[in-house]
Amino acid sequence: MVALKKSATSPPPAASEASPQVAPEKTVTFQQWIGFFAMVLGMFLALLDIQIVASSLEQIQAGLSATRDEITWVQTAYLVAEVAVIPLSGWLGRALSIRYLFVISCGGFTFMSLLCAFAWNLPSMVVFRAFQGFFGGAMIPSVFAVTYTLFPRHLQPTMTVFVAMVVTVAPTTGPVLGGYITEVASWQTLFLVNIVPGILVSIAIGLFLRVDEPNWALLKQIDFLGILYIITFLGSLEFVLEEGVREEWFESRKIVFFSLVAASSGVAMFYRELTIAHPVVDLWAFRNRNFAMGCLFSFVLGIGLYSIIYIMPIYLATVKGLNSQQIGQYIMVTGMFQFASVFVAPRVAKTFGPRPTLALGLFGFGLGTLLNGNLTHEAGYWEFFWPQAMRGFSLLFCFLPINYLTFGTLPPDEVKNASGLYNLMRNMGGAIGLAITNTLMVRMNKEYYAVMREQVTTGSIEAQALLGGLQERFSTISLPDSQQAALKQLYGLLMRESDVLTANALFHLLAFVFFFALLLLPWIRTGPAAPVAVKNKG
Repeated sequence: MVALKKSATSPPPAASEASPQVAPEKTVTFQQWIGFFAMVLGMFLALLDIQIVASSLEQIQAGLSATRDEITWVQTAYLVAEVAVIPLSGWLGRALSIRYLFVISCGGFTFMSLLCAFAWNLPSMVVFRAFQGFFGGAMIPSVFAVTYTLFPRHLQPTMTVFVAMVVTVAPTTGPVLGGYITEVASWQTLFLVNIVPGILVSIAIGLFLRVDEPNWALLKQIDFLGILYIITFLGSLEFVLEEGVREEWFESRKIVFFSLVAASSGVAMFYRELTIAHPVVDLWAFRNRNFAMGCLFSFVLGIGLYSIIYIMPIYLATVKGLNSQQIGQYIMVTGMFQFASVFVAPRVAKTFGPRPTLALGLFGFGLGTLLNGNLTHEAGYWEFFWPQAMRGFSLLFCFLPINYLTFGTLPPDEVKNASGLYNLMRNMGGAIGLAITNTLMVRMNKEYYAVMREQVTTGSIEAQALLGGLQERFSTISLPDSQQAALKQLYGLLMRESDVLTANALFHLLAFVFFFALLLLPWIRTGPAAPVAVKNKG
């Protein structure tokens, strides 16, 4: 369309020369390269800190003299604050510019990391973690926005691959790195490792990143009521999702209260943001079908990523009895094969286009998850290796086309706002996936145990033979009450098998989610719409 307009006013040779003239406008300077890689490092730190405490909650619990239920707030506080600020990042980026927003965010994140390391009790830790998540959450969408506004079109796929690697590797690296650091040093070191890179990132961004200019006029149009609705809605929703299973969901007055708050503030938020002239979050971006579909697929990817990262360590710790470092050796397989896919996924995406590539990614991730659902208590390293390898290899096949769908057909001036919504959808997918997974894990575990417990009766020949064998074994080592010890051992065996059955069922359910997502592919629009939309708008 653009080429046709130009040919109407100039000779054909001039039209053919028009495309190279766009390149100087998108030349990336050496200083901008430094600034961009500094942004990616800052985003990695923010994503890493979501899960870095997951393997070390027991040590933090002991250090802060907290209970098992209370210590989960170390993770919940970060997630609630992060989810609340992510959709605001687009407006903040337009008002302050990416440069100033990132310097403030990274500087605040680094300072809060230092305070977390010196937290003296649980309330102080929760407050510092909440502010850490608030500052960290603003960094994540900024990188996506810069990828599609700083670089020329021919470099965007490469940069997308690079950012995708960081986004997908960081959550799997968090528990591994956190467990290792806690084993060799202390839980305080989990936060201290952010200090030096955080300072360097802030300096590099301040000196080298020049992407846009602040629009100070937006600060005069601050929609305080809209911001209040957004923070209240997302914060309350995230709290309900995180704490619901521990509070027995709607049996708890606290959960009922925050559910009502989330519902009412959500309705108020949607009404206000869709009707006022200058919304903080422009929800009309969802009118673009590909953007809406990209966000939906990002939601599905968030469910898979965060749910599996949650299931795997619990299974390996409870059934296999592994420590944090050993669990890390199992989980790192996913990251290894993500790196391997860098040499294949971009070529496939370029050759076949977004829809077939995404189909391969969803099917491969679903198949890898399905294969992980055939575990027994004897399953070892290699039973986990190949399913993880398939999932890790498939992640880029999902991420690249999802990124293209989300941002490829949007005008540049809408990318910042869209980036916040896109990242919010992935995090909300993870939060909802974790809440459902945790709830099902508790219920399935009880149900499977109850079914097996019914089979252990005095009339069961197999159960009596097993109990007699256990009692005889304990009597040979001169235990004072061999019968009680045998019953305890039998209880442990039943719990172990219920854990195995629960994990298998959850893996099968997650595989179904990804296979079901394949049915949504026909809704994706294909064709070279992106360049036309960008050039006509810009």
